[in-house]
Amino acid sequence: MSDTIERIKCLIIGSGPAGYTAAIYAARADLKPVVYTGMEPGGQLTTTTEVDNFPGYPQGIDGPKMMMDLQEQAERFGTEVRIGMITEVEFSKEVGGIHRACVDNSKWIEAEAVIISTGATAKYLGLPSEQRLRGGGVSACAVCDGFFYKGQDVAIVGGGDTAAEEATYLANICNKVTMLVRKDYMKASKAMQHRVENTKNIDLRYNTEVDEILGDQVVEGLRMVNNQTGKKEEIEITGFFVAIGHKPNTDIFKNWLDMDETGYVITKEKSTKTNIPGVFASGDVQDKIYRQAVTAAGTGCMAALDAERYLAEIETEEEIEKPQTKPESV
Repeated sequence: MSDTIERIKCLIIGSGPAGYTAAIYAARADLKPVVYTGMEPGGQLTTTTEVDNFPGYPQGIDGPKMMMDLQEQAERFGTEVRIGMITEVEFSKEVGGIHRACVDNSKWIEAEAVIISTGATAKYLGLPSEQRLRGGGVSACAVCDGFFYKGQDVAIVGGGDTAAEEATYLANICNKVTMLVRKDYMKASKAMQHRVENTKNIDLRYNTEVDEILGDQVVEGLRMVNNQTGKKEEIEITGFFVAIGHKPNTDIFKNWLDMDETGYVITKEKSTKTNIPGVFASGDVQDKIYRQAVTAAGTGCMAALDAERYLAEIETEEEIEKPQTKPESV
């Protein structure tokens, strides 16, 4: 490791809609932000072929292209985007303290303020066909992609509240929704279970798992198996949705930041402030309810504004604490 540690004003960890929006606002506030992209530059949207619900794109836009646009906009105002992974952090618990972050297990940098935008990773089943068809009909967000399957037959896997909510959402726009629940009961709340059961075009299958998602380039069907009888059945579908949960990318922050039981960063009410002064969290890393690109971008804006105000307060306090020199007598 180098003996010289780089000091920056604002470090942004993550490069999805939250990270890049934070960078745009931070750069315009002259915080000279440095963004480290992480393992997946652009975040989850880089695996999405079409984004149709982000304001400003009336004809829709390709996910990777949208993230390139956001990066270019951030860079136009002076953001420095670096390819690299933050692998370890050491946060100061003092107001005005300096935070440290290690890049790729090899180089430490220091920052006066840190914005965490590392997002959350959707859990998938792990089937080769599922991975092959991501972006070709396989999705982990019904609210994001369900519109593309309006009037068609789709399937969804999962038994919790999110799965139940997304199944009923799909049922409003799709012809038929086949819902696969691995156990003989749903984990969803009773209210959500009743909603699913009372929706006529949801075909609820208990004790059922995915054997294979069918199709070469796009989803064409689904082969499912009853895990009690071993009986397999194939159905025709054009969209397959996975709703078995998300994992927030917060492992390196666990010894520093307050989190809920599933690992989402807890922020103070109506702000992006964490329990550590000068450390802010935005996007899916602290939002397990909405998980949309537009809401992530909104909290990215909030984080940059919070960081700007924090640093301004620190600078004001430092000015006040400076010893005052008396004017020389004439």
